[in-house]
Amino acid sequence: MRDLTQGSIPKHILSMSLPTMSGLMLQGLYDIVDMIWIGQISYQAVAAITIFASIFWIFEVLNEIIGMSSVSLISQSYGAGDIKRTAVAAEQTITCKFLIASLAAILLCIFLKPMLHLFTDDRLVTEYAKAYGYLRAATIPIFFSSFSVNTIFRCTGDAKTPMFLLIGSAVINIILDPILMFDSIPGTSLPGAGLGMFGAALATVLANVVALGIGMLLLLSGKSGVHISPKRLFRLVPVMDKKLLTIGLPSGFEMLFRNTANTVFIKMVGVYGTAAVALIGVGLRIYSFIFMPIMGIVMGSGTIAGQNLGANQIDRSRATAWYSSLIGSLLTAVLITLVLLRPQVVLGWFLTDLDEIRQGVIMLSVVLPSLVIAAFSLGWASVFSGSGYTIPFLLSSFVAKWAVMIPYSAVVIYRFHTPLTYVWISFILSEIAEMIVLGRFFHKGAWKYRRV
Repeated sequence: MRDLTQGSIPKHILSMSLPTMSGLMLQGLYDIVDMIWIGQISYQAVAAITIFASIFWIFEVLNEIIGMSSVSLISQSYGAGDIKRTAVAAEQTITCKFLIASLAAILLCIFLKPMLHLFTDDRLVTEYAKAYGYLRAATIPIFFSSFSVNTIFRCTGDAKTPMFLLIGSAVINIILDPILMFDSIPGTSLPGAGLGMFGAALATVLANVVALGIGMLLLLSGKSGVHISPKRLFRLVPVMDKKLLTIGLPSGFEMLFRNTANTVFIKMVGVYGTAAVALIGVGLRIYSFIFMPIMGIVMGSGTIAGQNLGANQIDRSRATAWYSSLIGSLLTAVLITLVLLRPQVVLGWFLTDLDEIRQGVIMLSVVLPSLVIAAFSLGWASVFSGSGYTIPFLLSSFVAKWAVMIPYSAVVIYRFHTPLTYVWISFILSEIAEMIVLGRFFHKGAWKYRRV
């Protein structure tokens, strides 16, 4: 546990963000390795994972509502020195997250099959997606709860424990994937389980179970600094639960706008064929990997901003946002440059067709630079998550996705029937729009006066 209301802000950002970044990047590396293994099955399998992920994102909205609320509640309570309220907020976060995740699991299991048919008529793609998706859907409570455990540690200044949990989970995933997926473990003569797409899902679930179990044991033992009571996990605290459901509600709608827009975007890309869906799936995995450091910085900065707002140190919260923007954008630019130096090599890990690799190089050259803009604007947004002022996320996402990205993509795809190159430009236009909206809210400063 760490008091972030004193000392060097850049040092706090690095100390809070680097462990989170390390864990998230290894998770991102797992996603890439996972896609590489799945790519060995077929490009239809890659398309299946891409389609399932776009559907899964929609249901992850329920995780975002509680998650965003918990960041401001836990960090502000801890920053104000109220350890009892910090513990109650942590306990209710876990309880509410598990309950709402159970609802998400039921809904996704019911609607997965009909939603898959909205994207593709390819029977093989649909079968692959169901083999992977039903197990992932049924175990959403484990997945969501593991996020909450990491949030509790991070909001009380402990960024190392979530890092170790994320790294451990990713390593287990990477080891289990080839063992469970293939009849023979690639590169060896050892037998595998031969479970295919179901094996990929099972590896992810088992890794999440281990990470959640260890994290909960630490919280229940009290060694983490926040003592979680097992008895209180089975009780609801209406005042606290109302805050958990309402503070993050705008952020939940923001993610709903964003994720449904991404789903519609992938559906539109499907006009160019299953291979194009597989291509955007690979592109999004690389995009997500580079986005992980941004998320690490934003998560760390949100905790710092929340603790300082809880201690009524507004200037330190504002400085945190600016440092976050600068550090995040510079780091992102470096990572993008490294990828774009040899994009053919990176794409060759996933794709074998030379024409698809050429198309992928164009895609990465257009899409990845938009992440520098995202890093800068999300640095400002760290004060919104720390304060519980989530309206800016809602409006910025709506404008970026539904007023810019989707209309532009619809016009170039359905009206002008352009090559995919012109479709990728939508990423840059979307991030510019989001930066304008978030920047306006940051400079207006209503976040300075929000407390939860």
